[in-house]
Amino acid sequence: MKAKVWLSAVLLTLFVFSLVPSTVMAQEATEPTATETTTNTTEPAATEKEVPAIDQHAYAIDNIVLFFMAVLVFFMQAGFAMVEAGLNSAKNTVNILFKNLIDISLGVILFWLVGYGLMYPGEAFAGGYFGFAGFGVSEVAPEIAGGNLHPQVDFLFQVVFAATAATIVSGAVAGRMKFSVYLIYTVILTGLVYPISGMWKWGGGWLDAMGFYDFAGSLVVHAVGGFAGLAGAIVLGPRIGKFGPDGKARALPGHNLTVAALGVFILWMGWYGFNPGSQLAFATGADLNATVLIAVNTTLAAGAGAVAAMIVTWIFFGKPELSMSLNGVLAGLVAITANCDSVTNPEAIIIGLVGGILVVVGVKLLDMLKIDDPVGAWPVHGLNGIWGGIATAIFGGHDFVAQLTGSIVIPIWAFVTMFILFYVLKLIMGVRVSRDEELKGLDIGEHGEEAYSGFAFYTVD
Repeated sequence: MKAKVWLSAVLLTLFVFSLVPSTVMAQEATEPTATETTTNTTEPAATEKEVPAIDQHAYAIDNIVLFFMAVLVFFMQAGFAMVEAGLNSAKNTVNILFKNLIDISLGVILFWLVGYGLMYPGEAFAGGYFGFAGFGVSEVAPEIAGGNLHPQVDFLFQVVFAATAATIVSGAVAGRMKFSVYLIYTVILTGLVYPISGMWKWGGGWLDAMGFYDFAGSLVVHAVGGFAGLAGAIVLGPRIGKFGPDGKARALPGHNLTVAALGVFILWMGWYGFNPGSQLAFATGADLNATVLIAVNTTLAAGAGAVAAMIVTWIFFGKPELSMSLNGVLAGLVAITANCDSVTNPEAIIIGLVGGILVVVGVKLLDMLKIDDPVGAWPVHGLNGIWGGIATAIFGGHDFVAQLTGSIVIPIWAFVTMFILFYVLKLIMGVRVSRDEELKGLDIGEHGEEAYSGFAFYTVD
């Protein structure tokens, strides 16, 4: 019987291959015949003659390394999904995972269509507030030389940054936002809000002209996501049961700290694409020196953030708290992102320590203001995004007025635009699910499926 199965498989395979043209393998199709080889080796293409080997190698190194850096940043999407799912109720896991899937899926299309053109409109709009280079992304390769990036790989690296800004909001609005509202938000943020403020700095806009510095996006990326999340949390209101009749905040523990911790480790690893990748050039000794400094500063700030958060919670709450220390890691990473190329190792530790303290302070501040941010998105990304911008002046030697301006304007832009969007949607279609749906969980109400089939997780109070 087994012999018959194997024989059938072999015959089927031969039949399939018989339907394919003789140039079945891509690499075989591109290899020349013996005659062609002789011709090609005696008469090389003019472009190959004209481009020195050193330029070809530098071009290849810069572009392939940036590609791998983009892959690392893309993997951060999985980290965000794990952190947000682990720090929230099990009954909302599908909803959180779906939001992390859809914001990058929609985001790559919208950022390709309009976002990239808005963010990088070209020299004609240098020093301005708004510009547009056109729809889509060029597929034409640049001159082969070190420092020149193919527009396709540049887009790939930039679009995963846009996805990072978008997915930060998912955790801040977890457990009560309608999925349809989240889809609309994703379209507006990745297609308009993030690219416009991104152009002010990275696209050569007015903030860049005044000397504002944000190496990898403490403000351009993280503060935009953090303050957009804050706007959504305010418009939505707190989760049922978050604040008691006396107004005091209640702990609503996440259902899986193992998953949350895994997510933080993934994010930490992905940050080695985020920060070192923002060097954008890797072929020279100077580029390598800068890249490794950036990587070490990133590592030190992350560790310092975790230690600071642990110490603060231990002193004030009697025991070291894992979830707060996990956010301390992320706080240190966000704070160092703007200045990782401009500070020394000891300064990176100080920046991370302050970030770890700020994340604890920020969480408690939100509780005092009765704002419910289930994963601490605003303390991590919003508050520490601002700290990163200010620290760039204090430790990095960049102009203080420019840093202060960017650290105020970008968060205000993100908060105001997203608050208006969420409030208008609240008036038109409502932004929050029903009480019954919230109690039973958004997995069932919004998606009709469960992450943990067979287990009952919802409550009635």
